[in-house]
Amino acid sequence: QVQLVESGGGLVQAGGSLRLACAASGGGFRLNAVGWYRQAPGKQREMVAAITSLGYTNYADSVKGRFTISRDNAKNTVYLQMNSLKPEDTAVYYCNAPYYPDDYWGQGTQVTVSS
Repeated sequence: QVQLVESGGGLVQAGGSLRLACAASGGGFRLNAVGWYRQAPGKQREMVAAITSLGYTNYADSVKGRFTISRDNAKNTVYLQMNSLKPEDTAVYYCNAPYYPDDYWGQGTQVTVSS
């Protein structure tokens, strides 16, 4: 059974940093392309950052220059380094690993940025 487990969320003051991790396990599953998404209360889920198996990255305009997505293939883990956090970054953050025909999601980790 494939599982994605996010960790690293928490409460931080504006301007602070957090690093999220998305670890995959189960059934010999290896992470391919991975995306980080977030959902704030009352808002739709939105893509924050994505990384391909070769390490190409893409970011939402709202986080460019502040967030960095990276991967450690040996650990089968993808990270999201979040710097210069703002109150509007407050949300539940999810990692997603599409793997045809399946689409795997983690349970989410809460990030709260206080002003």
